[in-house]
Amino acid sequence: MIELIKSLPKAELHLHIEGTLEPKLMLELAQRNSVEIPYTNIEDIQKAYEFTNLQSFLDIYYAGASVLLKEEDFYSLTWEYILKCVDNNIIHTEIFFDPQTHTKRGVSFYTALTGIKEALNDAKKEFGITSNIIICFLRHLDQEECFKTLDEAVEYKRDIIGVGLDSSELGNPPSKFKELFNKARKEGFKIVAHAGEEADVSYIQEALDILKVQRVDHGVQAIHSKALMQRLKEEQIPLTVCPNSNIELKVFENYKKHNIKELLDFGLNVTVNSDDPAYFKGYLNQNYINIYENLKLSKEDIVKLVKNSFNSAFIDKALKKEYLYRVDEVLKSFE
Repeated sequence: MIELIKSLPKAELHLHIEGTLEPKLMLELAQRNSVEIPYTNIEDIQKAYEFTNLQSFLDIYYAGASVLLKEEDFYSLTWEYILKCVDNNIIHTEIFFDPQTHTKRGVSFYTALTGIKEALNDAKKEFGITSNIIICFLRHLDQEECFKTLDEAVEYKRDIIGVGLDSSELGNPPSKFKELFNKARKEGFKIVAHAGEEADVSYIQEALDILKVQRVDHGVQAIHSKALMQRLKEEQIPLTVCPNSNIELKVFENYKKHNIKELLDFGLNVTVNSDDPAYFKGYLNQNYINIYENLKLSKEDIVKLVKNSFNSAFIDKALKKEYLYRVDEVLKSFE
């Protein structure tokens, strides 16, 4: 089964590119850009990667992002992730990036986007990996600041497929950004949002009803509402679940307590993703392996999760059909 997991082609739909910043590259970029960070070696950074909740992670996450200053830095960051995609058999990825994390430091939207986009273009040429970019608004900021970021995104609409919502969830409900997402929708962007990771089911309901999301990022708290579970099943709204992240940020005590198998068994459109893999102890294959080993997932469960990832991606029907065919071809070799 582990060999099957590693061999299956996959899509990843919930991945923060800033969250792929490995300690080695963080130190290299800090030195290259003369940025002071509170760590002197890889071991120091790894020791800091022990989190108690979402906020404790975000504090380190934003500190790490401070080393990203130039176009080439964003290229290096993204290219390192692409090499992980090759290792993990990810053939389609839809990455988040947080413009406001960088613009508030004086790094332009254009600089970050261009570095990321060039690496993704090279990934397509060299490895055939397809991709989309989704920008995320930082929900701890006010809506007015986010409107400025949306205006910039509109300028680069050809390179950005959608908008999302991330950062500190508690106390920053989706309804805070109603007008922002109305405008984004009118501009033609796909709509996603983090909801129901730490916060209660009302955040998922607001994401659906007020922001009108096409995917819910995380969504694991849906289990606490029978009505919401039924709705998610009927509408087949994708949930981009991130098992390692949920364990590292103490959403669940351990993998055996994770509810992804329950969500899947109920008939929800669940996908597996790595979120911020440099910080959360593993890229996509490791997330699959961790839930397989702890939750008695069957071969059918794994295949369903993998196929859900392609069916939930923002790609056309022809490409979905091609990718699902490639999954079936790998499955034949394991029969």
